[in-house]
Amino acid sequence: MSNRAIQSIRGMNDQLPDACDRWQTVEQTIREVVRLYGYREIRTPILEKTELFSRSIGQQTDIVEKEMYTFTDRNQDSLTLRPEATASCVRAGIEHGLLYNQAQRLWYLGPMFRHERPQKGRYRQFHQFGIEALGWPGPDVDAEIIILGTRLWQRLGLADIRLEINSLGSPANRARYLEDLRTFLESRHDELDESSRRRLTKNPLRILDSKDSGTQAILGDGPDLASYLDDEDQRHFDCLLEHLERTGVEYHVNSRLVRGLDYYTGAVYEWTTASLGAQNAFCGGGRYDGLVEQLGGLAVPAAGFACGMERLVELYSQQRSTTEMVGAEVWMIMLGDTAAAIGYPLAENLREAGIQVVCNCGGGSIGKQLRRADQNRALFAVIIGDEELENRRFTVKPLRSGEEQTSMTEDRLVDFFLAQRNRDYSVL
Repeated sequence: MSNRAIQSIRGMNDQLPDACDRWQTVEQTIREVVRLYGYREIRTPILEKTELFSRSIGQQTDIVEKEMYTFTDRNQDSLTLRPEATASCVRAGIEHGLLYNQAQRLWYLGPMFRHERPQKGRYRQFHQFGIEALGWPGPDVDAEIIILGTRLWQRLGLADIRLEINSLGSPANRARYLEDLRTFLESRHDELDESSRRRLTKNPLRILDSKDSGTQAILGDGPDLASYLDDEDQRHFDCLLEHLERTGVEYHVNSRLVRGLDYYTGAVYEWTTASLGAQNAFCGGGRYDGLVEQLGGLAVPAAGFACGMERLVELYSQQRSTTEMVGAEVWMIMLGDTAAAIGYPLAENLREAGIQVVCNCGGGSIGKQLRRADQNRALFAVIIGDEELENRRFTVKPLRSGEEQTSMTEDRLVDFFLAQRNRDYSVL
């Protein structure tokens, strides 16, 4: 047997502690924002029956045709690692009666799997945060979801974010548009880029997303999706835009914006940024009013979005690149066995009050222990040496602010450290 080191599977990455700190910050912000809007968490299995995704996403999509991790288990059932979570949320809603004569505001966060070419911010195991609003037909819930997303980006301090929005119209109107689009593009077949020629027979709507400048020029002469919207489609879309305007959400109507999954109907949207390279969208969604019925439930209107966590955390990290991530609140330095006998119970008392304490392990001089504390980006060191033992006062040394050290009795430590939480040490 080879003794070479085993590496992770391509496109399935480890998240190391520093990265996990950033992920936890983003995840906590998500939890705080969704709570403000009354959304409740749902958790679904990673494995689902393959049929769930082939029926919802669409047989002709790249995801179902080429990207899903699908296998036959010992019972000869075809199973798939979930490539997205909306279908799973709808399946769970139908199965557990959550959609019977009631509406649901749901959110999820977890790993998804697609066998595609790994690139920055896009991997074979990736994570998505998503919103699902099930049971509301009007544009007010579409606006609520978009406003929620906008508030989240603001809470994370993200800048230069662009919201693009469009309407795909009802399935019947979109079908008329697709027929005319296909006819037009077939007449210009030889002028299309290679990828668009492949999509022409299977999913011509995705050609609108082409990044090829020549194909985009051809599309400029083709049918316009907006002209196929009926009065009801247009009223819904206009009302949505009015909601956004009233709440100060900036948007840009993009008549060529489509989504890659077959279940979308009506309004669709994406948030994009110039900070992530060619793959500039990091969150997108829209309405999918036919999906619940398509998966065996009663007809229930639905809307939501999905956000790629790797891309969101990358954006957050880029825009806070000069910010030092802080470590433990307190690093306990104990010089000798007698100091340790006092220091460990003291650390437990501080933890009981909710203060994070890391006790230095392995001994060492005060200089060595302070270096460890600094390397671990601790905010404060509490030093227990001979002098502290004699006076029963503990030295508190700030490690990030440059302020002078001080000494205090044990009964003052808790109040002191709790008071420091109002300071922003991340920018020091």
